[in-house]
Amino acid sequence: MKKILVTTALACMICSAVFAQQRRPDAPLPKWEGLALTPQMGWNSWNKFATNINEELIKATADKMVELGLVDAGYVYLNLDDGWHGERDEQGFIHEDKEKFPSGIKALADYLHARGLKLGIYSDAGTNTCACYAGSNGHEYQDAFTYASWEVDYLKYDWCYTQNLNPIGAYTTMRSALRRAGRPILFSICEWGSNKPWEWAKDIGHSWRTTGDIGVAFLPIPVTYDENGRPRWRAQSVLEILDQNEPLRKYAGPDHWNDPDMLEVGNGMSVSEDRAHFTLWCMMAAPLILGNDLTNMSRETLEIITNKDVIAIDQDPLGIQGLRTLKAGYLQYWFKPLSDGAWAFCVLNAGSEDATIGLDWPEMEFKDEISGRSPQFKNINYEVKDLWNPSKKPFKTFEGQAIVEVPSHDVVTFRLTPVR
Repeated sequence: MKKILVTTALACMICSAVFAQQRRPDAPLPKWEGLALTPQMGWNSWNKFATNINEELIKATADKMVELGLVDAGYVYLNLDDGWHGERDEQGFIHEDKEKFPSGIKALADYLHARGLKLGIYSDAGTNTCACYAGSNGHEYQDAFTYASWEVDYLKYDWCYTQNLNPIGAYTTMRSALRRAGRPILFSICEWGSNKPWEWAKDIGHSWRTTGDIGVAFLPIPVTYDENGRPRWRAQSVLEILDQNEPLRKYAGPDHWNDPDMLEVGNGMSVSEDRAHFTLWCMMAAPLILGNDLTNMSRETLEIITNKDVIAIDQDPLGIQGLRTLKAGYLQYWFKPLSDGAWAFCVLNAGSEDATIGLDWPEMEFKDEISGRSPQFKNINYEVKDLWNPSKKPFKTFEGQAIVEVPSHDVVTFRLTPVR
């Protein structure tokens, strides 16, 4: 009898375990892999147009991206930022603003896909978006399935109105919702670096913001104060963001990138500042998300954003963020390890005066802890190609010191290829 009782109890325990396994809630689902093996490239509406977006603007932008060769250059995502939202229906499903997008988001996606583009959309982990439209808090799975039904390819997910929310939990919930919806959607975390997402977001998103919002400024924007003596919000400059993002390079890599915010190229800085801004984002393996008016753009701006040699630095398959090896006064020296033993090398002049410098290659020797490589200038001869002045004849590092001019608020940028 005792043996029968023991056997019965064991059977009950097994049955209980089986039923518990069947009834347990779904475990968090993994992110879609392989969507950002190199940093994503595209265009976003916010920097230039804020919430003033509509169907005509987006279609005109899409047409320009094709016409100007931007799609061929790699800019394949066209992303709607804040301001596309209409209201939620009685079941809680979100709809587009019918006045702004009368044909609907699905029709817009079809228009973009037919032209070789991908559609991005925007939402927020909180109750509201930053511009006070409907956020996704409590509607994550509904919104993810809606985006999938519209054939959206990219989600930028912001962090406004998130009081008392845990960021890891909030972003994990949306990641699982996107996976459950069944359509591969690149997940761009826009949490501003407030909770150090580089430490926990690798398996959640494909990129994460490391800084506050960028502004149209190369140098730091002065702080102003309200009537109570409290500092007012201000955008961050290119140089400020550079200093914040550079130390985080060990966290970046294929399918998980540090995001120092979108590009302000073409929005009001000087041509030299735009060139430096674009180059340094490429050196940092940052997502390249344009933010200017593509329908009204200067020749100089187009030349900057379509420089295939500089874009290749950003898109190098090795996927290692560059490092600043020296900061001497207003001059900064940057290296980025590339595939096939090559290096990208950049000198930034953040000062107000032009600079003449001598590049003594052996004196610039260093060891990169992330790649485990060093240039070995005493042992390896490199061909040095000027990427912003391709008409200049390449030279060799074994030829000795090179003298270069670095204009104020500008860069010189080279690709160093080993001579076999």
